[in-house]
Amino acid sequence: MEDKIKTRIQESIEVKQQILSDRKLISAISQAAQTIIDAIRDGNKVLVCGNGGSAADSQHFVAELVGKFYHVRKALPAIALTVNTSILTSVANDYSYNAVFSRQVEAIGKKGDVLIGISTSGNSANVIKAITVAKDKGIYTIGLTGATGGQMRDIVDLIINVPSSDTPRIQEAHILILHIIAEIIEFHLCKF
Repeated sequence: MEDKIKTRIQESIEVKQQILSDRKLISAISQAAQTIIDAIRDGNKVLVCGNGGSAADSQHFVAELVGKFYHVRKALPAIALTVNTSILTSVANDYSYNAVFSRQVEAIGKKGDVLIGISTSGNSANVIKAITVAKDKGIYTIGLTGATGGQMRDIVDLIINVPSSDTPRIQEAHILILHIIAEIIEFHLCKF
């Protein structure tokens, strides 16, 4: 059992070391943070979506922006599209599960907003549909994915693809990346 624990910790470290040494990926993380900073400064908001663990990551990131990360400060405008069960179930029932995020983007998204779609495979149909609707509305799109980027690679404005194909390692890196972005946003937008 202890060997398994050590192996998983080592695998997580190795993925993060690959991120650390990838200048393009570091630049993409920086660009994502700056894009969100600019959008919020212009009076816009951040929308975030994903399924399963990525839904939890969506909610976690939004909580860091609306609540606080390190500092008590003003709330920042962000919405997790994963939390309204009445919307999710009615849209899934009346349309399809593939429309649960795109209908919300259609309803509340506006030009100048930012949509972050999180999918370890990059192939989640409902996230892809949300990205498509967002792009039609002039919303900047950021994809958090795994190594290949999946279908999201070709449709988002900015891809942040973690160099792994192992879902738990990708999700661990996603939360690290989202924490870094939240810290940068908080530092640049809020006076303490």
